[in-house]
Amino acid sequence: MLSCCAKLSCCQAGCFKPRYKRLVDNIFPANPEEGLVKSNMEKLTFYSLSSPEKLDRIGEYLYQKATHDINRRRYKLVEIAMEAMDLLLMACHAQTLNLFVESFLKMIQKLLEDANPSLQIMATNSFVKFANIEEDAPSYHRRYDFFISKFSSMCHGSNDNVEIRNNIRMAGIKGLQGVIRKTVSDDLVENIWERQHMEKIVPSLLFNMQSGNAREEEVNEEDNEPKTPPVLAESVLRELVSRASFSHINDVLKPLLTHLDHHQLWIPHEFAIHTFQIVMLSIQPQYSYRVVETLMSHLDTTASAKTKTYIAVVLSAIISIAAGESVGPSALDIINNLLTLLRDSVRRDSGSSKNPTIGQYQENLINALGQFANHHPDYQKIEIMMFIMNKVPTFSKKDEVDQVLQIILLKSLLKVSVQYRTVSFEKAFPASFLQPLLKMAKVTESKVRIIVMEILQALIDRHKNQQTLSVVTIKKYHSLSLEPPSRSDIIFANKQVGNLMNALINSMLLDDQVITLESAYTTAALMISEMGCIETLQEFMVFIFHLQNKALSLEDLTVRHKCNLHRIAISLATFISRCLGIFTDYCEQLIDKRRQNAPFLLPPLTEDSSPTLHSMNLEIPDELLLDRPFIVSVLQKSGIRSERLQMESLFPSDRRPSLIDGISTRDGNLSDTYPDIDSIKSSPDVSRKALNLQELNMLELNFEGMKRILTAPLESVKLEEVNKEKREQMAKSLKEQDFDELMKFNESSHDHIQNKLNELFNSLAMDRPYLNNDNTLNPKNQKPIYEKNFPELFFF
Repeated sequence: MLSCCAKLSCCQAGCFKPRYKRLVDNIFPANPEEGLVKSNMEKLTFYSLSSPEKLDRIGEYLYQKATHDINRRRYKLVEIAMEAMDLLLMACHAQTLNLFVESFLKMIQKLLEDANPSLQIMATNSFVKFANIEEDAPSYHRRYDFFISKFSSMCHGSNDNVEIRNNIRMAGIKGLQGVIRKTVSDDLVENIWERQHMEKIVPSLLFNMQSGNAREEEVNEEDNEPKTPPVLAESVLRELVSRASFSHINDVLKPLLTHLDHHQLWIPHEFAIHTFQIVMLSIQPQYSYRVVETLMSHLDTTASAKTKTYIAVVLSAIISIAAGESVGPSALDIINNLLTLLRDSVRRDSGSSKNPTIGQYQENLINALGQFANHHPDYQKIEIMMFIMNKVPTFSKKDEVDQVLQIILLKSLLKVSVQYRTVSFEKAFPASFLQPLLKMAKVTESKVRIIVMEILQALIDRHKNQQTLSVVTIKKYHSLSLEPPSRSDIIFANKQVGNLMNALINSMLLDDQVITLESAYTTAALMISEMGCIETLQEFMVFIFHLQNKALSLEDLTVRHKCNLHRIAISLATFISRCLGIFTDYCEQLIDKRRQNAPFLLPPLTEDSSPTLHSMNLEIPDELLLDRPFIVSVLQKSGIRSERLQMESLFPSDRRPSLIDGISTRDGNLSDTYPDIDSIKSSPDVSRKALNLQELNMLELNFEGMKRILTAPLESVKLEEVNKEKREQMAKSLKEQDFDELMKFNESSHDHIQNKLNELFNSLAMDRPYLNNDNTLNPKNQKPIYEKNFPELFFF
């Protein structure tokens, strides 16, 4: 009797259950090992599609059954319930998806909270399927905080079984990828870029990337799916960075930098370089410079010198990627930040003992600057070099910081100049860049002068002759590449060779170190090879004779120093004679005489400091020196200009020759001496009187005379002043006098005009006599209108 009642009650309970519950119950088999009942699942799917308002109830009932089974550890039934929810999720239309998602996410959360790894992996796979579904309308109340935290913890899984550990980590990374895809594309849902989320996601990805070498892992070529946590983590990081907008870049970079700092992953720097290369290559190109700026800001806040050195290595490795998208102000801003870091490092290190790590750090920053400039066009490299040159402090013997900073910034300038490809010297050496650079070539610090010479060599050498011409010799250079200079190069040489050579001479006279002299010689030889021609020959010969004259006349130079200067002079003269085929025989004869009588005047340069050399009385016969009159005669016979070499005072002083010097010391044409004389009177706001050469020769050319010439007003100026006075008087009379007074005042001055008018009308009357018969038009008692006088102010 009792059994019959029990069966009746169960039957009544089953009959009175709602239909959706009966359909859900039917998908579970009697034996859980058999799996989901497919036929009944199809009925449940059809019912949910035909009655979408029941979806939320179906999902809630499945969640209750799965919770009940989890508590009783009936994991097979839990898997069946999860599989049913996945099928219903895939079958739902986008309009009705929100009705089912809440129960679906509750089910996933319940599975993730369980300690069973298989349930966690199954829940993650279901969440990834859900993340790939596009929804028409966002759900504003949906939160993913739990999923971000749980998936991040799974990324740090530490199960003893390697296979299970890797599977859990893979599931955690996939879960984070699903959260990113679900939230990052819609601004109306939860903001995934918030700090509390990024501080969990980014370190989790980096932790898996550093656990293995992702670059050595192989990817399945068939399905193109990563098979290991490092490869998958790298893929997700690329996706995350590629989706970051301008305002969210720092949200990704800050936890990345913090993770590298806390785990000391800057040393060694391979992983840091690889990570930042991923970021630079994945980020939107127009935002890449922001990564560089953020890394430089982090570099400035880092205290450890060793860590800063390796961060600078990372910076130099990635900065070239940002160079392609950095133009205009952004490029100069990065350069300015690098220079600021260099300046701060010099000043910070000045008070302490010299740290080799700081020196390496500075070299890495200089390399980064060079890498950045190398990927810019040449016109921007010129702007960068000018910008750096303006940052170089003036030389000060008292301030050691400025001295070190000067060397560091010039090294940076050298790094950029090596990357520049010179086409025209006019563009490579603008005045605002060349003048301060030549000023640096005259400082007493030999290191600074050597760097300046290397900068000049890098910009002048267009045919890769620097290595060949680095040796001072009278022998013929082999494998030398020469090309005739263009017209613009000749014009530049005529304007600037004097300034360049003057700087080289001053550099060579400051000390007798061989390395300094060789550097200046190489610069001069490169100038000859690039700009040497018939039109510029005398400019270079003036430099050579000037150098020889200094070696003879300056008494404070050592004997060794004087000998080295004579060696450089004969080497340059021989080199230019062979390049242009002029007075070659004379140079060979002079070399033979020196080889016989004074071999110490021939290369190579020496650092001999023996007492014998110091006690030597260096009196060189004229026959062993370069003969200026003979070379002038050779040039004249060849039809080559030699006015500069014929001057009585070839070297007036170590100052720039003025206009007066050129007129008073030469008999030739002024335009021959100063071909750019038109530029003398091109200065704005200055009025100068135009003078020809005859007038200049007749005038007394001293200070007072030139002052009178330049301050004397021009005829046009005088005429303008007279006209201005007349206009002022006329305006005054117009304001103060009445009309009758103006008429009387102007009657006498208009007599000649009246006479001309009378003659004109008389001639017209003679040509047309019939007009005189018309008395009605001109009565005798009325004065003709044309005989009336008008004031002058009515004429124009």
